[in-house]
Amino acid sequence: MEEKIKLYSQKAITIATYFGGPLAAGILIRKNSLNLGREKEGLIVLIVGIVSTILLFWGISQIPEPIIDKIPNVLIPAIYTGIIYLTVEKMHGQILKMHKEEGNKFYSNWKATGIGLICTVVIFGGLFAYAYYSPEDWDIKTYDTELKKFNDNESEAMKVFDMLNSNSKYDVVHFIKHIGIPKWQENIEILNKMSSIENIPEEFQKQNKLLLEYSTLRIEAYELISKAVLNESSEYDEEIIKKHARVEEIISEL
Repeated sequence: MEEKIKLYSQKAITIATYFGGPLAAGILIRKNSLNLGREKEGLIVLIVGIVSTILLFWGISQIPEPIIDKIPNVLIPAIYTGIIYLTVEKMHGQILKMHKEEGNKFYSNWKATGIGLICTVVIFGGLFAYAYYSPEDWDIKTYDTELKKFNDNESEAMKVFDMLNSNSKYDVVHFIKHIGIPKWQENIEILNKMSSIENIPEEFQKQNKLLLEYSTLRIEAYELISKAVLNESSEYDEEIIKKHARVEEIISEL
């Protein structure tokens, strides 16, 4: 091996990979391959680095947000950095060891780190551009608009519980019949509209089903409350409690 050849050490590649992902690894390993006269190998390594970076971030984007939030920030970089370390060891491990033993020069770790950071900027720039320019695959704006209507109706309908202790039974029954129940019925129509949005994600479909059951239970409970108030009877208390217990279960699931 000629003394004039400079290479990136395994440590330098590992550092760059941690910051810049497989893309940084591909660039540095390619440089080593080129300096060793292995041009074809260098090209393959670079292509693999680019493709691996795309697949890595695509895979991460497919993980549900509740799960990704539980994954430690260092775990994913640690995994792909470990894989790159083993790859370098297999490809150039002996060569790098001999290079060091013979007193030949290495590129500085700082240079490798700089390349890693540049790759980070490139990657996140690409992700930002994709997120900004790519069309949404479902109409989330309509969903949010309808959800706000749902919440407004719910707030209005829930005023009945403030009235129970301060208004006459006729006011309460009138509110339930002409405002409370109609608001929940309107919410059922809103949920049906939300569920019909094209390509709506499955997690939102599940949420809509829970909200649909929730709204139906509210209507049933309001009807029972109306009877109980009008008749001044505790006959319906057990059924009302059961309805509200299931309502609380749904709220906790949401």
